[in-house]
Amino acid sequence: MTELRSALVTGGAGFLGTHVCGRLLAEGFEVVCLDNLLTGRRKNFRPYIENPRFTFIEGDVRDALPDRAFDEIWNLACPASPPHYQADPIGTMMINILGMKNVLDLAVKHGGRVFQASTSEIYGDPEVHPQSESYRGAVSTTGPRACYDEGKRAAETLCFDYHRNHGVEIKVVRIFNTYGPHMDPKDGRVVSNFIVSALKGESLQLYGGGTQTRSFCYVDDLINGFFSLMRSDASITGPVNIGNPGEFTIKELAELVLEMTDSKSPLIDKPLPKDDPLQRRPNISLAKEVLNWEPKVPLREGLKKAIAYFATEA
Repeated sequence: MTELRSALVTGGAGFLGTHVCGRLLAEGFEVVCLDNLLTGRRKNFRPYIENPRFTFIEGDVRDALPDRAFDEIWNLACPASPPHYQADPIGTMMINILGMKNVLDLAVKHGGRVFQASTSEIYGDPEVHPQSESYRGAVSTTGPRACYDEGKRAAETLCFDYHRNHGVEIKVVRIFNTYGPHMDPKDGRVVSNFIVSALKGESLQLYGGGTQTRSFCYVDDLINGFFSLMRSDASITGPVNIGNPGEFTIKELAELVLEMTDSKSPLIDKPLPKDDPLQRRPNISLAKEVLNWEPKVPLREGLKKAIAYFATEA
């Protein structure tokens, strides 16, 4: 009889964590989902609650974790949109640092491969375009986004120190803008903001004319990238960029959302927030080479699915 594999997913009730939990359950894992519900939602894991292999623990990654062995530990615990992580910047920094240390200490004690959800935000407002993993970034250490950007950078450092000093198997992914089902309509990120506002007939807010560029990855593509990395050879530690290299201005995104929702919502321009990156686009050459991964879902197709999801959430 095959031994049941187990996984701990911190932040498992969040947008991406929900998809990871679902994929693990489909693969036959026992899944322990830990979330403080600061930005995660109970409704996200409701479809799994009757599964005997699923357990939800309302808890914080900064506190004690379940003291047991897991084959895989997926660390996705951290608010990821500026309105949420800036609401408690000190807490955000500690989630990244103390939470990461707790996860890695658990792996040292009991074993288990660790997946760290890092971010393209570690590149800051980049001076190199597109961004490859070798680029060290241009991040403000004192600005309003620093709690998230620097917290994620420190978490990466901890991963590699534990890997070198304790032999912990690590997988570090740098996530670029992602969208799709299970996003909170009040999440505060640009795709959800635009779709929800368009569906309600409210204004879509651009900043600085909407000339900033972003690359938008549909969530199914991202999760495929996650699992390709997590199940790769132990020698492949990352960091690896996972995102869609298609690049669009924020204004182009707004206009596409208005077209696809048949909305008459106006576009309103506001001043650009401090430290908001002007360009963001992943170089995914490494993901193609070592994971044989690249995104498949074009923006229009992904937005169609996202719009259908948010229409049911409104």
